[in-house]
Amino acid sequence: MTDIIKKKQNRKFQGVVVKDRMNKTVLVQVDRKVRHPVYEKQYTVSKKYKVHDEKGEFHVGDVIEFIECRPISKTKRWRALRKI
Repeated sequence: MTDIIKKKQNRKFQGVVVKDRMNKTVLVQVDRKVRHPVYEKQYTVSKKYKVHDEKGEFHVGDVIEFIECRPISKTKRWRALRKI
């Protein structure tokens, strides 16, 4: 019998850096459009993520891509990949 090892699919998002004052951390806002189930109007839903930035290379206004990773601290579970 063959053992199948499933690799966890990490979530990946793009967002805009809204705060870079923390040490090795940036706050990234991700906007997505949602359609109301009854009225069918589109509206924007925003969520903010604390993203690990080891070198401090990202600043306010940058659009970055980040990926889910192991817990780095109490609130950080995301790691920055690259600037877009």
